[in-house]
Amino acid sequence: MAADPLAKDVFGKTPGPTAAPGVAIGTYNKGCVSGAVQLPETGPTWQAMRLSRNRNWAHPDMVGFVIALSEAASKMGFRGLYIGDMSQMRGGPMLSGHASHQMGLDADIWMLPPSSLSLSRAQRENISSISVVANNGLGVNSNWTPSHAAIIQSAAMDPRVDRIFIDAAVKVAMCDANGNRGKWLQKLRPTPNHDYHFHVRLNCPAGNTGCTNTAAPVAALSGNDNGCGAARQELAYRANPSTRPKGTPNPNYRHPRSYRLSEMPKQCQAVATAR
Repeated sequence: MAADPLAKDVFGKTPGPTAAPGVAIGTYNKGCVSGAVQLPETGPTWQAMRLSRNRNWAHPDMVGFVIALSEAASKMGFRGLYIGDMSQMRGGPMLSGHASHQMGLDADIWMLPPSSLSLSRAQRENISSISVVANNGLGVNSNWTPSHAAIIQSAAMDPRVDRIFIDAAVKVAMCDANGNRGKWLQKLRPTPNHDYHFHVRLNCPAGNTGCTNTAAPVAALSGNDNGCGAARQELAYRANPSTRPKGTPNPNYRHPRSYRLSEMPKQCQAVATAR
């Protein structure tokens, strides 16, 4: 192994979780989790998807949250939930894909209503989720149901949840349905490529002093309209792309997969190399 390997190569190849109480360390895009637990591949109201990725690990709080949400979903018109990527066995940067999902506090939940909760491993590799957004991106399509809305609202109303990343069209649909009312709407954050799943992020668990919520609080970003106005503005930009203000790229941005192990928090360096 190189003297200072890429962190993704170390975290992506660890032999198992650390034997410790669950602790989230660092930040969502530069962190790790000690004492992660595995979401069982199959339960009464859920199935973990894409098992070959081995990303059905998380902080115990997240595993408990996912199971409880799947149980709630079974009372809201779904059989349960298909669960996408959570974290690796010790969190950290992944060999491919996500920039976040590093502290065991993130989970992707498919928009596809389960047709079966007894899929084989092979079926879970080949089945895909569905988009709930129209091809023009300006609204939801016929795949969107009241059950989707109820499940996402249930997740957003959980005090452990910091934010939920969804497509702007989904947020607008939920704002419209609720008359822009409800503080929980602040937690719904319009994000590209979140039309076929919604991404739940938990707050740092109590007592996890090495864990940092780096983003500004949702309420501070959303203003007084619960972020509904901003989501509608995003759809207006989609309808007329020439009106979108030009942003300035951050010249110092680096994708988390580029970090060396020495650049990770000291505690994460220890978690990555613990035997």
